[in-house]
Amino acid sequence: MQNYLLQITQSANSGIQAMIDQVTPEIPHSSFVTDLAIIMILGTVATLAFFKMRQPLIIGYLFAGMLIGPLSPIWTSILPDSQALDVGKTGLLSDLGLLNTFAELGVILLLFVIGIEFPYSKIRSIGKVAIGAGTIGLFLTLGVVFYVASAIGLKFMDSLFLGAALSITSTAVIVKILEDTGKIKKESSILVLGVLIVEDIIAVILIATLESVALVGTVSYTSIITVVIVAAALIGGTLTIGTRIIPKLIDRVAATEHKEILLLSVLGLCFGYALLANIVGLSVAIGAFLAGVLVAESKSAEVSKILSSPIKDMFVAIFFVSVGALMDVSDLQNYILLAFGMIVLAVAVKFGGAMLGTTLFGQRRAKALRSAFALAGPRGEFSIVIIKTGVDIGAVSSFLFPLIGIISIISAFISPFLIKASDKIVASAEE
Repeated sequence: MQNYLLQITQSANSGIQAMIDQVTPEIPHSSFVTDLAIIMILGTVATLAFFKMRQPLIIGYLFAGMLIGPLSPIWTSILPDSQALDVGKTGLLSDLGLLNTFAELGVILLLFVIGIEFPYSKIRSIGKVAIGAGTIGLFLTLGVVFYVASAIGLKFMDSLFLGAALSITSTAVIVKILEDTGKIKKESSILVLGVLIVEDIIAVILIATLESVALVGTVSYTSIITVVIVAAALIGGTLTIGTRIIPKLIDRVAATEHKEILLLSVLGLCFGYALLANIVGLSVAIGAFLAGVLVAESKSAEVSKILSSPIKDMFVAIFFVSVGALMDVSDLQNYILLAFGMIVLAVAVKFGGAMLGTTLFGQRRAKALRSAFALAGPRGEFSIVIIKTGVDIGAVSSFLFPLIGIISIISAFISPFLIKASDKIVASAEE
């Protein structure tokens, strides 16, 4: 039976390739064309399906990638034991190296466009409440999750990366939920958005710090201080010198009124800054984010965002499908209880941290409750990026990758219910 199903799978893949070759026989084809086509078609299906279900698209992308990737149990279950190690050549998405390339491009473009949303003036005007509440909630969650994960037997680096991943609330998921529920312009939502900005900035620094610390192999205060100094120098230089020079250059390019040139210029800045960050020993993520901040300071920021957003959307879809495809979920049943336990822990601690932070900075009880419920729920893009960074450099166990994927999916599902619960609790508290 296994051999029969394996023959069907191989025949299907051969049929797809043969069909492509017949249509354009003069063009040499590779797994790149096939994998990209499958990802884009699948992304379309996932977008439509989860839009109809009114669920965050990230869930559909991850779930679809898990089903069709070369590490999916759909493929591992039909393979003979002798061929299990060669599963990468059997799934619908066959090239693991190519999937990693897609994923890295998605991270760079995602953080670049997120950066365009955060001009320096907006970052500077966030206020003490957002900075204080965001910092307290994030590091309290990181510390508690790290302590509990270590106590139940996870390795030091596994616990550290997992704590960092579960301390970051998903900006994409929260903003989508607030928009869909008509709450985006409420006073508590503005505070939530401010906290999310703070968390995103801290997350970018965390990624660079964790990556550098993991590569050293031991926890060294010297290495941590070095990373922080380098990151601070790059961020400080960008926000002082860079914001005075780069935005003006972008506006000069925009003055030519050639959209193609402007698009190439901002994308060149994006990947150039990512390369600069990589050269100085930081993550490409922080470089892409800072490039977005520089674009945001220009007068043509909105045009640049409109031009680059379709490319970002495409590669973000590719990113999340690729991430899902790279997750080995075949042994996930061994960690499902850990996933639920970590979700409960992370939601409870993040809620408590957000309540503590907003209360300490003098926010009204109703506003603090609504903000805490919103911030407690979803984990998403940065959580996945943090764990993927650890897996890619071999710093953490591979099972954390599908684990954080499941946590992201479940936490995104429960987030709308948490926000609805906050309305009922606040209403009853005010009676």
